[in-house]
Amino acid sequence: MSRPAWRKLMAGGEALIALGVLFVGLTVLGNQLLRGVRLDLTEHHLYTLTPGTRHILETLGEPLNLYLFYSERTGAQVPLVRIYGQRVREFLQEIAARSKGKILLHLIDPQPFSEDEDRAAEFGIRPVPVDNSGRSLYLGLAGTNSTDGRAVIDFLDPSKEPFLEYDVAKLLVELAQPKKPVIGWLSSIPMSGGFDPVSGQPRSPWLVYSQARQLFKVRDLSSTLTTLDPDIDVLVLVHPKDLPAPAMYAIDQYALRGGRLLAFVDPIAEQDSGAPGAMLPGAGRASSLEPLLSAWGISFDPGEVVGDLEQGLTVRVRQDEPPQRHLAIIGFGSRALADGDVTTSGLTQVTMDTAGILRPKKDSGVRFEPLIRSSAHAAPIPAQRFSQLTDLTALREGFKPTGERYTVAARVTGMVKTAFPNGPPAGAPPAAGLASLTASSKPLNLIVVADADMLSDFLWVRWESFLGQRTASAWANNGDFVWNAIDNLAGSSDLISVRGRASFLRPFERVDALRATAEDRFLAEQKELEAQLAQTEQRLDALQANRTDSAAPSSSSTSRAGQSQVILTADQERELQRFQKERLRIRKELRDVKLGLDRDIQALATRLKLMNVVLAPALFALIALMINAAVRRRRRAVPAAVASAPPVPAGNG
Repeated sequence: MSRPAWRKLMAGGEALIALGVLFVGLTVLGNQLLRGVRLDLTEHHLYTLTPGTRHILETLGEPLNLYLFYSERTGAQVPLVRIYGQRVREFLQEIAARSKGKILLHLIDPQPFSEDEDRAAEFGIRPVPVDNSGRSLYLGLAGTNSTDGRAVIDFLDPSKEPFLEYDVAKLLVELAQPKKPVIGWLSSIPMSGGFDPVSGQPRSPWLVYSQARQLFKVRDLSSTLTTLDPDIDVLVLVHPKDLPAPAMYAIDQYALRGGRLLAFVDPIAEQDSGAPGAMLPGAGRASSLEPLLSAWGISFDPGEVVGDLEQGLTVRVRQDEPPQRHLAIIGFGSRALADGDVTTSGLTQVTMDTAGILRPKKDSGVRFEPLIRSSAHAAPIPAQRFSQLTDLTALREGFKPTGERYTVAARVTGMVKTAFPNGPPAGAPPAAGLASLTASSKPLNLIVVADADMLSDFLWVRWESFLGQRTASAWANNGDFVWNAIDNLAGSSDLISVRGRASFLRPFERVDALRATAEDRFLAEQKELEAQLAQTEQRLDALQANRTDSAAPSSSSTSRAGQSQVILTADQERELQRFQKERLRIRKELRDVKLGLDRDIQALATRLKLMNVVLAPALFALIALMINAAVRRRRRAVPAAVASAPPVPAGNG
């Protein structure tokens, strides 16, 4: 190698070494100068806390301890868990970093038969078996405050990853505010049990109500109320039918002051057995909460019932008749439930009976977010058609789906005006120490459902007797929806603002698209080739049958009979051979199509490997060489400029 070439090689190596040293130096310097500075470059800002979570951290009044129990080794063997475990750990580290020292994070890897495993069991962290070998996975979060209060998430389910921030923020709120929320419960339908005057039998409390009493501090309210206590965190209204004006006004003022409400209205409340003319279906069983709903930007017509041809359940009207599809008893499946809201995420079915339709009013200024919607194969049905309905097929007459998806449950937020612009109605006493409001002082927080029957047991619970005890087995998620809604509304305004985030698990969209395309092509080719194969085999069978049929019967000997069975014309023999070859060809093509199903995906993987292994280093080396060439040109230019400069004249001494 010549000396100039050797010098060029040495200069290139020196440039690469210099770049490496510069990179290491900048990394060390950045770690020192930019400590605590974070830049979230993920597509959906997964590591950026929402304003609600940041405000919760800022208002913490005492230090909190968080304990993450995560089985590192076991989780590393399950790719989904490994990725999600990393996501949980990094998110909690971000929470601790933003808390200004108020949250102390402890990372614990509980080993079998260890004190850490005993501590996990003490907190109530649930181990999940991962295989038949007895190995268990811990992935739970526990928290404590200074007064020995505890809050636990027994298992951080990867399927609920979009709500990770909400679940953690909710745990922090429970630790900072340990008291049970106060729920005001106003219902025109008896839900607490007692004596049923219609059947003459004792009546059990509705499960959704009895469970709410265990989860929250429930305060029963009367329709004759004229004021609402300010300590009520959530007001639940069930079938608010014919409420007096003073009660309506008290609810109006509660909402204008930022109160949270969960309302169940109904065009036909089947459980309203105390209505006048109750023996006639639909008679006096409607509730609309007017004029409040209109003031809150919601349009609800109690004369309409939604019918759904796709999601209507099959029911048996009489024992001697086969089951029939009921257009108005609807099982709203997972596709009908909003997956971006904590109240409905993860639910599989919510069942309703003769539900109404909710619509946002134009120019109301509120935010109307559908939580539960019908399918596109739905249409409104007049409520009077359910009066004395005995034949379900009558609902199908004239039923034409409109293609629109109708909302039966929605979340409504925003600033609203009073439903009583002329002032308090007669009989409404002024609130002690509070002025009458004509507009919201705080945003309205409302979840409204156009069906009250969904709360009744028969639409979501099956009661069974076990060892003399009544046990409930839920077959739908009506109760979960109600408890989720109350739990969400009972939280702080910051917690309500924390919604579902995009998933950390990024799908391979290009690979999925290639796989879908390949499967479509494979299925099309497979169907065509199988049809050709079937035709070919039919023709072969026909020729072989002709061969047998054309054989003349012979009684002279068995060998002569066997010889007579192979008598075919030359054309038939050629046709037989051609069909046999065709069958082999088609079968070979079927095998090739199956083998080529993932060919495009494998080609994409090869290209990605080529880019990572060859192109990326080559690009880095090219940049280094370009920088080196630029430096060398600049070095050459300096001596040349000095040599060409005019001489400096000598001074006169």
